[in-house]
Amino acid sequence: MPTLSWLTRDQDLKAASRAPYRLLQEVPELGHGDLDTGNMLIQGDNLEALKSLLPFYAGQVKCIYIDPPYNTRSAVSEHYDDNLEHSLWLAMVWPRLELLRELLADDGSIWVSIDDNESHYLKVIMDEVFGRGNFVANVVWQKRYSRENRGAIGDVHEHILVYARDPEKFKTGRNKLPLDVAQAKIYKNPDDPNEADPTKRWRGLPMTAQGYRPNQMYRITAPNGRTHLPPEGRCWSTIEPEFEKLKDKDRIYWGRDGNAQPSVIRFLSEVDGLVPWTWWPHSDAGHTDESKKEANELFGSDVSFGTPKPERLMERILHIASNPGDLVLDSFLGSGTTAAVAAKMGRRYIGIEMGDHAVTHCQPRLTKVVDGEQGGISKPVGWTGGGGFRFWSLGATVFDETGRISAGIAYATLAAHAWFSETSAPLDPKTKGPLLGVHGDRAVALLYNGVLGDKRPAGGNVLTRQTLAIIREGLPADFDGDLIVYGERSAFTPATLARERIAFRQTPYDVKARR
Repeated sequence: MPTLSWLTRDQDLKAASRAPYRLLQEVPELGHGDLDTGNMLIQGDNLEALKSLLPFYAGQVKCIYIDPPYNTRSAVSEHYDDNLEHSLWLAMVWPRLELLRELLADDGSIWVSIDDNESHYLKVIMDEVFGRGNFVANVVWQKRYSRENRGAIGDVHEHILVYARDPEKFKTGRNKLPLDVAQAKIYKNPDDPNEADPTKRWRGLPMTAQGYRPNQMYRITAPNGRTHLPPEGRCWSTIEPEFEKLKDKDRIYWGRDGNAQPSVIRFLSEVDGLVPWTWWPHSDAGHTDESKKEANELFGSDVSFGTPKPERLMERILHIASNPGDLVLDSFLGSGTTAAVAAKMGRRYIGIEMGDHAVTHCQPRLTKVVDGEQGGISKPVGWTGGGGFRFWSLGATVFDETGRISAGIAYATLAAHAWFSETSAPLDPKTKGPLLGVHGDRAVALLYNGVLGDKRPAGGNVLTRQTLAIIREGLPADFDGDLIVYGERSAFTPATLARERIAFRQTPYDVKARR
């Protein structure tokens, strides 16, 4: 597969592994509403924030949307300096995409907005990071409805590149788009044009398919005696026994005069939606004038971050790619649109934004959402308020410059990192030590910081017969694998450890940042 080269590529490909794991420190006074919803607003550099989320959320995010700087050679604000050299832009994007990939669920998808300046380079990078076979679509969004006359050719669109962790799982789980009023009008009851009942409104769908299939090339005789064969180059869309079943159920339409080619009657009540297309006109997904109006209503004239995305665009993405209760992540949160729409649609969210912008724009906006603001999609989706979020900032590093655990780290934090280091999966937040869990043919335990209630050697930080018995009590009765134990010291000899099938890792020396 072709790859993209740039000046600092070799070092940029290692940037994600070099980024430190930092503690997430809650700022209680900036949270709002119900703090137990799981919603998070994080202030800080998104590379370090994403790295810090890995031990807790790897493989759990259903939908990722990001709107990174477009490298348009025009500084948008102090927060978003779009005037990046091309190599710097690539260096910024690559490691963040790597970490986002690790956070994505098996049936999840990532949606990345971009314009023509970097769209083709981004496509090549995402092919490499996510796999060329995991490309789903290049959605073209019509961002303007008025003519743009400043360039040689008017700029009226942006791209949204869509990749899935597993395209087949994404296709199976994605949601179709609901029919709008104009589309629903196609379905009618010929006997009563004013019929509203969807079980009585219908349309005839052509009963042919492209190509030649021998078992779908039969002769059909209409009730009036007229015979029909598939048109040239086509066949019937179903085999003859299935056609007979439809005919017996009075689900075949022959036209007003009975002479038309047979078509299948489909009722409006049977339509589960439309398969999304890659062309999204402004009438369906919103436009920049709409988003400017939304921003002005929220922030007045202080919109220093440029033009945000309209809520209708995010509604469309989240409708297709997630369901109520799913986790949505945006690591370039901007004005907070993704998180605001996720809340209104009943999704959980994690939003990351840098600098004071997280406090001056994102936090107030999400507070208004919790309190029931009525802008954007609020009325169409019936939003009246509720929920809440916690506000976090990035704190001290979990590991020092040598990669070993820093002093004073809490048990739960170290447990999450130890488990993630061994399994590459997040630790169940309900876990109570010292046994962290079983992953395949391995079990992982942590003896640290007096997890058994006493910091003395006999109290739980040292692997002894007593602490080993406590660990084994939590294992399934049929467990027959290796046991990995993190602790301050082991009282067992190497021969005993081998006989017991135990791999002992000493804290803090053997607990290292996952590279």
